[in-house]
Amino acid sequence: MSVYKVVEIVGTSTSSWEDAAVQAVNTAKETLRDLRVAEVVEQDLDLAGDDVVFRTKLSISFKYQTD
Repeated sequence: MSVYKVVEIVGTSTSSWEDAAVQAVNTAKETLRDLRVAEVVEQDLDLAGDDVVFRTKLSISFKYQTD
């Protein structure tokens, strides 16, 4: 039997929502092991600065370590 934890992360990009999602997953991979599934929860745009920033919120799951 396995147990998984689900967390929300947000990635940003000046080029696309897809790139924002990839950036978020790649950053999560640096500190989390056994990533399983990433689900896009929300997409929006940050219009505060001079550039439009694409933001993608993801729910990401990873397997708990039993050791």
